[in-house]
Amino acid sequence: MRTVLSRRAFLKSSRRAIAAGSLLGIGKPLATFAETGNSPTADGGVAVDYYDKLGVTKIINAAGTYTFLTASIMPPEVRYAVSQAALSPVRLKDLEVAAGNYLAQRLQCEAALISAGAASALTLGMAACVTVANRPAAGDAILEEIPTGIDQFRNEVVVQHAHRYEYDHALLNCGIKFVEVRTMSDYQAAFGSKTVMAHFFNAAEGGEIGREDWIRVAHQHGIPCMNDAAADVPPISNLWNYTRMGFDLVCFSGGKGMRGPQNAGLLLGRKDLIAAATENNSPNSARVGRGMKVAKEQIVGMVAAVDWFLAQTDEGMETKFRGRANVIADSLKSIPSLSCEIFVPPVANHVPHLLIRYDQQRVKIAPLEVAAALRNGTPSIELNPATGTRDASAGLPIDEHTIVVGVWMLQDGEDKIVAGKLHSVLAGAVSA
Repeated sequence: MRTVLSRRAFLKSSRRAIAAGSLLGIGKPLATFAETGNSPTADGGVAVDYYDKLGVTKIINAAGTYTFLTASIMPPEVRYAVSQAALSPVRLKDLEVAAGNYLAQRLQCEAALISAGAASALTLGMAACVTVANRPAAGDAILEEIPTGIDQFRNEVVVQHAHRYEYDHALLNCGIKFVEVRTMSDYQAAFGSKTVMAHFFNAAEGGEIGREDWIRVAHQHGIPCMNDAAADVPPISNLWNYTRMGFDLVCFSGGKGMRGPQNAGLLLGRKDLIAAATENNSPNSARVGRGMKVAKEQIVGMVAAVDWFLAQTDEGMETKFRGRANVIADSLKSIPSLSCEIFVPPVANHVPHLLIRYDQQRVKIAPLEVAAALRNGTPSIELNPATGTRDASAGLPIDEHTIVVGVWMLQDGEDKIVAGKLHSVLAGAVSA
């Protein structure tokens, strides 16, 4: 049963929230520039740390590129590109086309589109497949029928049961219906007159049908395939491996391994499908993607992030991340019964993570308690959310007895801070 909140009850609860916020400092007027004591910058502006001004706690990210932790920190080259883009207005369509052409060339695909993150890329890719499949019968009118009016049109998406996930909504936003399969025979029989796309989750830990077979069968039926590879770089070559393999569309997050703006992503693939995705995207009105606006700063930032990422090497990044993991592991050698392992997930977040295990009879603190202690300390440190739980990201160990440290988003020197704080908390729990 759904509870209906009356206007009176809503106002009462709102007053309570405002009162509670006042006690916490929320709702107080922001400090003025004069009160903060910040000095003017060289260009006449005022350098203000708005995290401090807003009372938001900065963290050390020993977790990874999670959205709820604001993903990655952009490298200096990307930050500079973003700041420069903010200085001049341009014609948005010109920028979108130029960026797409440049990225397609660099990433060895037919066409590219910068989206508002990977989830947006999924929605726009789905809308593209609906558009291309139905345009012969519906013409351009199909663009305005997505999502609420497509029941009368082709709107079925084939997916493996093991590939259903929390991002289904990004596709369902286009009004589609899923047709689930488990076996190859199921898959062969799943295609019908209403099929528009076959969807694949690149980091799925289950499913009988591999990538090549998924593509082969779909293409036998004349149906495009989309691959959600949001978190699946590095390795760098994955940016073209999946389109070369035959996937018609591939989605990546821009704010994870590529370290671009968090609200940017990539949709790569077939030229006609990318064109249809663009038609469904902002700034076009009456389109499913109208709210998925990507600002000029984020478009330029995503291009700069790709340039930065392609200038790296897989070996160089891995060496750096393993070095950070070893700094932390070495600092914990004196903790009785403790062991460390460097673990690299097979697909998503394919970078070194540090796994820490110990005898909780000798070190009397659970991994979840360690995570809480670091989160509530100064500076606040976030460990990987797989720590002490059985709800891990794809590929990470599922074990409530393990501390998981994601080292790849640490900044210079933060590995030593994390090491010291972990040692302090664990050493303080050693039984006499």
